[in-house]
Amino acid sequence: MGKIAKYLNQLTVGNVFDNPEVLESYSTDRSALKIKPKFVAFPESTDDIRKLMKFFNQLSTKDINVSITPRGSGMSEGGESLSSGIIISTEKLNKLLEIDPRERLVRVQAGITLKELNTALSVSGLTVPIEGRDDETIGGLISNAPSDSAAGKYGGIYDFVDRIEVVLTNGECLQTERLRRYAVAKVAAEKTFEGNIYQKVSKLLHDNPDLLKKISDKKKTLAGYSFITKLSKRETLDLMPIFFGAQGTLGIISEVILKAVPMRENASRVVATFKEADSALKYAEALHALNPKKVDFYDLKIIMEAREAGKNLDGVIRKLEDGFVVFASFDERANSALKKIMAMREKLPRNTKFVFESAENRTTLGEFENSLTNYLNHIKNAERVPILTDFYLPIYNVANFLKDLKILEDKLKLDLELYGNLETENFSLRPKFNLEDTDFNKKATTFLRAGAYIISRHGGQLAGGTPEGRLKAVVTNIEMPEDERKLYEKLKKIFDPNGILNPDVKLGANSKFTLTHFRDTNSSKIML
Repeated sequence: MGKIAKYLNQLTVGNVFDNPEVLESYSTDRSALKIKPKFVAFPESTDDIRKLMKFFNQLSTKDINVSITPRGSGMSEGGESLSSGIIISTEKLNKLLEIDPRERLVRVQAGITLKELNTALSVSGLTVPIEGRDDETIGGLISNAPSDSAAGKYGGIYDFVDRIEVVLTNGECLQTERLRRYAVAKVAAEKTFEGNIYQKVSKLLHDNPDLLKKISDKKKTLAGYSFITKLSKRETLDLMPIFFGAQGTLGIISEVILKAVPMRENASRVVATFKEADSALKYAEALHALNPKKVDFYDLKIIMEAREAGKNLDGVIRKLEDGFVVFASFDERANSALKKIMAMREKLPRNTKFVFESAENRTTLGEFENSLTNYLNHIKNAERVPILTDFYLPIYNVANFLKDLKILEDKLKLDLELYGNLETENFSLRPKFNLEDTDFNKKATTFLRAGAYIISRHGGQLAGGTPEGRLKAVVTNIEMPEDERKLYEKLKKIFDPNGILNPDVKLGANSKFTLTHFRDTNSSKIML
């Protein structure tokens, strides 16, 4: 063990490792990238994080820069939880600290997973209705601000966070709250790093009203720090929104206070199979008025692959060679919604097949919901690499997008089956690549750039469902307007003056570095 790791172990209660086995296991996440860190730390308290941040910040003042990367459960698909410096894992910070059932508030450490949180809340009849992966941490959800499949009805993670505690780059703790103008001035007058942040952020917002309005008017995107438009509200300022989608580039989230809601009844589900995309999309638009919990869209080939892998789906889908599937679920006034769907059937093509949930087919519908996981993982000598995932695409342009996608599929000789959520207009493509192929880097880069082009051509945003991380930044950093980029760079400098917080993620991502750090082996991790 090296001198720095030994010193940090003396400094903190948690452990810091620099041995090759640990470094290797934290050199990958769910992305296609591989970057080996120099250290991996497992703090057991906020105080541990503060000490680590203070130490590396002091090193940076002596021109010894070690990049700091926070990491939750390593579910990232954009490579932002990887580091060539130190990874600070929140795995040990997984406690539920306090529940207030009357106010429906819960205080947790940032490393608690969504499943752990909702399991604990269920005892009080409460839940946080986010449709994320069970193993995603709350801190990770805030840092990536993903557009989950139920966000169309209930809102995303942003709508359920009341306050956060953040460890700043110099080790100070920031506890966010919405402050009135006089309170902001009071904090800004203090000779602390937090006071300096309030002072400079207030000035940045005051000096750029037109640019902030332009950013606010843009279509869905999480590139840069687009939540900057939510900081000011009716003569008040709250720094909390800026950490949504920041991907650890502004500070490390240590604690969170969330707003819970009463648990809802189990959703009732219905599957509809269509030969043509236009019919599927018109049906989905009609569903919107029925207030569904979610409406998912699949290329039928995705479901067919799951059936070929052994899933019992004959009772759910038609025996078509191609087509599209719309899966909807309702958890409020479900019976009324299902009756209206039955009435729609007369206006849809005769070859449309409907399957409504019943006691007899409940298990089969459960298998259907697991089809995507099967599709992502049931392959040999290859991997469905997350290169072009979670992008925004307006529902009214999906049909034309599919036509261009077919051209791209033929040109690149890839299987490009589209899937996503029609309520949030968030979609993904996961073609098979063999990462051991010597041409993988070239093929993946071509696919990323060509796919991003047709997404933009049809009014979409590459970073619409998740931020740019390292991978999407290859495209988004080139496309970002100069004035917007400069604003975000100033904001980053305010929070991270020495440039040590995930410096090569988002705006700081280097395309050459990123594209030369693709993994050269296929992953054995389950893709969820």
